[in-house]
Amino acid sequence: MAVAHGEAKVSAAGGETAASSVTAAPVPPTPGRSVNLPANSPTALPTARLFTGQPVLCDGAMGTMLYSRGIFINRCFDELNTREPQIVRAIHEEYLQAGSEVIETNTYGANAFRLEHFGLGDKVHDFNVAGAGLARQAVDAIREKQGSEAFVAGAVGSLGVRLAPLGTTTPEAAQEAFAEQVRALAEGGADLIMIETMMAVDEAEAAVMASRHAAPNLPVLVMVTVDEDGNCLDGTSPQAAVQRLEAAGASALGCNCSSGPAGVLRVIEAMRPVTKLPLMAMPNAGMPRNVEGRNIYLTSPEYMASFARKFVKAGATWVGGCCGTTPDHIRAMRGALRAMEAQGSGEQAEARAESAVASAETPVQPPPLAERSLIGAKIAAGDFVTMVEIVSPKGIDCSKELAGAAYLHKLGVHAINVPDSPRASARMSAQSLCVQIQQKVGIETVLHYTCRDRNLLSIQSDLLGVSSIGLKNILCLTGDPPKMGNYPNATAVFDVDAIGLVKIVNNLNHGLDIGLNPIGGSTGFTMSVAANPGVPDIDHEVRRFAYKVEAGAEFCITQPVFDLRLLEQFLKRIEGFRIPVIAGIWPLTSLRNAEFMKNDLRVSMPDEIMTRMGAQTTKEGAFAEGIAVAREMLADARGLVQGVQVSAPFGKYSAAADVLGLL
Repeated sequence: MAVAHGEAKVSAAGGETAASSVTAAPVPPTPGRSVNLPANSPTALPTARLFTGQPVLCDGAMGTMLYSRGIFINRCFDELNTREPQIVRAIHEEYLQAGSEVIETNTYGANAFRLEHFGLGDKVHDFNVAGAGLARQAVDAIREKQGSEAFVAGAVGSLGVRLAPLGTTTPEAAQEAFAEQVRALAEGGADLIMIETMMAVDEAEAAVMASRHAAPNLPVLVMVTVDEDGNCLDGTSPQAAVQRLEAAGASALGCNCSSGPAGVLRVIEAMRPVTKLPLMAMPNAGMPRNVEGRNIYLTSPEYMASFARKFVKAGATWVGGCCGTTPDHIRAMRGALRAMEAQGSGEQAEARAESAVASAETPVQPPPLAERSLIGAKIAAGDFVTMVEIVSPKGIDCSKELAGAAYLHKLGVHAINVPDSPRASARMSAQSLCVQIQQKVGIETVLHYTCRDRNLLSIQSDLLGVSSIGLKNILCLTGDPPKMGNYPNATAVFDVDAIGLVKIVNNLNHGLDIGLNPIGGSTGFTMSVAANPGVPDIDHEVRRFAYKVEAGAEFCITQPVFDLRLLEQFLKRIEGFRIPVIAGIWPLTSLRNAEFMKNDLRVSMPDEIMTRMGAQTTKEGAFAEGIAVAREMLADARGLVQGVQVSAPFGKYSAAADVLGLL
């Protein structure tokens, strides 16, 4: 892995800048489809599996990690391969444990030109052999310990000089410098050569041709970095760069460093239509900001993970990170890629399941929706459904929640919704409270179930268990990331997201586990999903909603709605794949509560409501006004939806009942 893939010697290889403005329409390959193997990656090589079209997760920034360990930026990071090898190897192991399948050697600047600045021009061989050896040791250790396979990429960065005619370095001299480094990397045990952060295409061409000559049996991958216009720093367009580097003999192409994920995505979209070679996307974790004299990269792991999916959908198969990318970012990206894989597997599983059902003498079919639960029966009959949300306690005493459920049941509420540690807070398990409510109160529950804390095995185990004890209504959610809660350092899992979870539940309803093995019958769940009509990126929300419906969702519960216009627009957008919609209603308790909903939870809140809440001068007045607003929203929405879920803010169950007109 490079010195932060270009960040080390000069603050990010000159700060590698900016976002691309390339807008060519992507023509992505089908995920999982095999692609043509590059000429210098024969199928006999172990690395051939990296070129089959399946996503490959690389690592992040070596320089970022070294800097965080107190290594000054003005040191020769490549020298650490021989001076402080334990630090370098430890960082490699962190990335491997985070899920990297390919790690880059700490040799980004280990060429004769860059090393000469430190008086170490004669150490090219030593630093590269040692760098490849450390990465190889880390890979071998993780294989022995965990049984997982990973590969070593020999990192080759720019020479730090300009080639003639713009500079004084001849192409021949450049090729010799690159060849010297590549020979040493191959000798040290590199599985492939990773040429990165190339600012000029002529230098990238020299590096590719030198690598092909110096290590003819190793795949050669090359990535350029781009400016604000999406062009290489010598002005070459991404499309032209692809054509030239493919002609030079590259095995894979792509973009790294630059200004962050969004810019790199646009470059990938521009490259995809003009090449059949694998594409690589390894952006910075955003642009650095100076905080108390230090350059800090503020892009969150979750944000990087969201772009890992976008890169793959745009046609990239190799993804990773550059400057500012840490093992936490890679871990989140791994979760995102696994979720995509699970979704793809779910689609294949569904097809196989349909085939199995068609050929079986006694096919397993879930009971009709009307027979699965009271809520299922009301949904199937077209009845108007009323639900109230009750949040689990933070301790072991749930007597207040049970009393609230009993109170609402007596008033005629149809079901109790129980969130799964909302906003990533640590609370009594939703499953436990649901079971106690159903057994001790007798009212049906809707279990919110998130993917945040559970891997695929745990998800299946939980769902089989809750079905066996009588919980039949599941709301499938991705879940809030831990950083939002009171334990921000907790580890998130996210093996799948809500879409993948619906597919898992659908398979269980058809009597099949994750591996498509029979489980002896249907779990009989009613499957619901969430939607947010007020989200800023409504196009994305509608697309995901369509995927959820396609996966098997049977009804939907929305986030709190305060703007009827947004609900109407959302319902119109989903007309082609409409399922019963239950609107979320939240009775506000104060102006502060309204401000929290608007600013912290990003719920669309009309100015009129803010004015009404702000006009109240007493706590009692504000509470009454919040009830009035919620009742008006329910009345307006009633003819548009098939039910409402009313929240009970701060455990005020009477407020929910008042909104429903039950008092």
